[in-house]
Amino acid sequence: MEATKIPPQRNEQLPDAAVRYADEQHWDVCPGTWLEAAEGADRCSCGDADCAFPGAHPTGPDWAGQATGSGAAARRMWSEHPRASILLPTGRSFDAIDVPESAGFLALARMERMDVPLGPVTRTPDRRMFFFVLPGTAADVDDLVRKSGWRAAAIDLVGRGDGHYVTGPPTRVGGRGAVQWARRPTASNRWLPDAEELIGPLAYACAREAADARARRS
Repeated sequence: MEATKIPPQRNEQLPDAAVRYADEQHWDVCPGTWLEAAEGADRCSCGDADCAFPGAHPTGPDWAGQATGSGAAARRMWSEHPRASILLPTGRSFDAIDVPESAGFLALARMERMDVPLGPVTRTPDRRMFFFVLPGTAADVDDLVRKSGWRAAAIDLVGRGDGHYVTGPPTRVGGRGAVQWARRPTASNRWLPDAEELIGPLAYACAREAADARARRS
C-alpha cells in the first residue's frame, strides 16, 4: 500500500541531524550512548554486553537535564562523541504515542485516507512506531483508550510524556538497523495533533493486532 511506504531518508550524520532538530524543529536534543567496535561486533558504550538497546539509550539518570534546544550547543555536545545517539525528550515540544509497528502502519494508512491531521512519526528497528502529538496530551491516553472500549496495556499502546524520550533518526540500535521517519517532520506538520485525534484509529489497530496475536497462539 503506497501510504505505508517508508519515505526516503536524509543521508546525514548524527551530529548534523541533532543540530537540525534543534535549529529547524525547535526540539530539545540530548546525546545518548553510542556503538563501539569490540571483538568484531558493535557494543554499547555503556559496557553492558547484554544491553537491551545498544547505542540508543541515556548515558545516565540526569540525561534530561543535559538536553538542549540550541543548535550551537548540540554541535558542541556531539563534537565530543560524534556517534552518540539522538534522544528527543517527550513532554516538551511534543509527546508521543508508542504502538507496535504493524498496528502503526495499519492506523497510519487509515488516517491518511481519512485526512486526519498527523505530525511526524518514527519507526524503530525494534518494530515500534511513535506518533508525535501535542505536549501534555500523552497523560490522557489511558483514559481515552478506556473510553474507546479497551485497556491501553492490553493492546500494547503507550503514551510517552514527561520523563520519556523518542530516539531520533538516524540513530542505530545495535546491529538491528537505524531509526527512520515513517512521516518526516515538515513545515506542514509542525502543528501537532492532540492525542485524542489519533486514539480512535490507533486503539482500533492495536486491538486488532492484539486479537490476531492471541488467535495465532491458540
